[in-house]
Amino acid sequence: MPHLPARTRIARLATGAALSLTAAALTSSMLAAPAQAAVPAATGASASSEACIEGAADGTEAARGSHTGVDHREISAAEQARIESRFTKQLKAARKTQDLTAAAAATASGDIPVYVHVMRDSKGNGDVTDAQIAAQIDVLNGSYGGQKSASATDTGFTFTLAGIDRYDNTRWHQDKQSSTYRKQTRQGGANALNMWLVDFDYLGIATFPWDYARNGAIDGIRVHFDSLPGGSSANYSEGETATHEAGHWLGLYHTFQGGCTTTNDEVEDTPAQSSSTTGCPEGRDSCSLPGTDPIHNFMDYSYDSCYLEFTAGQSTRMSQMWTAYRA
Repeated sequence: MPHLPARTRIARLATGAALSLTAAALTSSMLAAPAQAAVPAATGASASSEACIEGAADGTEAARGSHTGVDHREISAAEQARIESRFTKQLKAARKTQDLTAAAAATASGDIPVYVHVMRDSKGNGDVTDAQIAAQIDVLNGSYGGQKSASATDTGFTFTLAGIDRYDNTRWHQDKQSSTYRKQTRQGGANALNMWLVDFDYLGIATFPWDYARNGAIDGIRVHFDSLPGGSSANYSEGETATHEAGHWLGLYHTFQGGCTTTNDEVEDTPAQSSSTTGCPEGRDSCSLPGTDPIHNFMDYSYDSCYLEFTAGQSTRMSQMWTAYRA
């Protein structure tokens, strides 16, 4: 299956670093049976058995960066057009069902329950503290609330921690048997964000909202445990990987989707860019179309410290996607 070339975020992810489990749990732990034997650490995220970027039968999950330079499979212009056509029809139907005006659908939002699933190996590697999880929820609320920049848009979406589960299973910790463990552990409906914390070569992987109807059992985001606030992933440990992946979960493409084209990411106020960003290169302009690259946008591949905003157009798209697929 085709994948994007290696212009992706490269994460320096520490392996085998165990974080202590705090005594005070926000919810009671639910432990799967420990693995019978240690499994060697994964050396790359498989894009084979279940799909490209494992999980959806058609490979429509989206990933944020990797050691190997592999991102989610390329969505062709033709496929993007089909996705958008179906979305337009679904939004129209949802507005009728929910008795919403176009303006109401464009500003719809919700309080999103978040279920966090901590996947530890048989030695306890991959654990995160309750304080880190609480800090991650704070990051989501700040980023989606437009609190990082005067130019940032308050999307209206909020996030509330609904539960924490901890599982001792080495293969799950390494993101193996991904569809299996997600089907067994996912909680809530289409409006619930499930976040699985694992150890893999990606920073994060997400499902799109238009796939929920046929792949709802695995809907959610997978995030490297070391990308949470207080983690050890250099340049990517401020919790913004979850922000980025939740953006996909709410229907956003990368800002570099489609490259230097007028269609780009289907959002008018994010300037087109030819390729993803690494670091925080102010003034980067990879596309001849108007505007410099939106390097501070959560849907690029910049460092966490560089991320500042969603745009008004992205907020509208997320609201419409919410109305169409998750409300």
